[in-house]
Amino acid sequence: MASTYLQRTTGTPTLGTKCTVSFWWKNSEGKPSGGSDRVIFGTETTADCYIYLRNTGELGLYQASTGGFDFRTSRLITDCSAWYHICFTFDSTLSTSADRIKIYINGVRETAFNASTTMAQNATIRLNEASKVINIGGGFNQNMNGLLSHINFIDGTAYDASAFGSTDATTGEWQINTSPSVTYGNNGFFILKDGNSVTDQSGNSNNFTVGAGTLTKTESSPSNVFATANPNDVMKGSAGILKPTFSNGNLTLSSSAGNNYQTFGTIAVDTGKYYWETKATDCDGHRVGVFFGNNKVHGGTYYYGANAFYIHQNGQIYYNGANTVYMSSLSDGDIVGVALDRTNGHIYLHKNGQYADGNGNNNQTFANAVSINTKLGVTMPSDITFPFFDVYGTAIMDINFGNGYFGTTAVATNSGNGYAGAEGSSIFNYQPPTGYSALSTKGLNL
Repeated sequence: MASTYLQRTTGTPTLGTKCTVSFWWKNSEGKPSGGSDRVIFGTETTADCYIYLRNTGELGLYQASTGGFDFRTSRLITDCSAWYHICFTFDSTLSTSADRIKIYINGVRETAFNASTTMAQNATIRLNEASKVINIGGGFNQNMNGLLSHINFIDGTAYDASAFGSTDATTGEWQINTSPSVTYGNNGFFILKDGNSVTDQSGNSNNFTVGAGTLTKTESSPSNVFATANPNDVMKGSAGILKPTFSNGNLTLSSSAGNNYQTFGTIAVDTGKYYWETKATDCDGHRVGVFFGNNKVHGGTYYYGANAFYIHQNGQIYYNGANTVYMSSLSDGDIVGVALDRTNGHIYLHKNGQYADGNGNNNQTFANAVSINTKLGVTMPSDITFPFFDVYGTAIMDINFGNGYFGTTAVATNSGNGYAGAEGSSIFNYQPPTGYSALSTKGLNL
């Protein structure tokens, strides 16, 4: 939602002194860049009230002028791989000032704050005043970079987080309540329940509109988290931190001339079979493969060492300084499929659905494909394995871990449905090999 936000104008509230905001949020940016805050949910008025990610990484809540308040958590919300459940409970009628605003993260009430100026007793919360424009995802020239799901607003009742989630008795994880039993009140709404629908599911018909940008559906959700590239995990060396430009929920990588920019996937594995795709949208510099272990510090401006197998856009494969022709070279628009068999220690690659024979051609079915390490005559290391990406020159790489998009363009194969991995919930341009799943939490648990 980096350039996208939603809007709706409020009506007359049921009760202006009590309300609840609950949503699931995936922060795609980590600590905001450029010194700017990122607005998640708020009113666009001369006396703003909004929930935001501060430029320091703190989760903040602010209301300006008379009746104002200022909360910022000590906890930093910078993990780009996780979905967080955020719940704000407002009740200004309470005599105990510390209880008038409660903040829950994944079901646990926050108690440590870098700022905690609460609201006056019986004050009105401007999120629930009449005739205010509610923005979700930005709209203050401070648009957030991330994903949102299951957004609930309750007018007139202060619920705690247990109305919207619960702890799984087996795993101990905080899990989503997809149909909360709550009373919404006049201004209440429930949007982004399933997919990218801004139609209110509360029964109030308090629908939203897209204020700017394009609201894109993603298969990643609180109940099934898909891998992305990781802006918090980039190569570091003598030339400093070489970080590509991330966009589209960290699934588009771009570079500027003169440097190699390398990053890794948010999910690593040590067993199982997985599949993902990259599109060489601008093929000026394009490398994709896997990286072994956690030692991502190197001494130069890019990495050619013993920890990475990858394909170069010229069709050569590289490992530990060795390189040899493996498949035909890439052009703009070509799609590379990566099939990682971490259990048996092999990596297979295809270009536009045709697997490599290891001799510079793409003319094989998966059953007859030659793996990278077989071609090089080496054994795959047994370390934990990350997806590996490198863009350089003026390249643009779009990654599909099963979300069903390359950038903002939806997969259109198989009558627009794409092809699912073994876990059954992914959308790929090409059919993954039998038994290979998306790199997602459902895929990890097959």
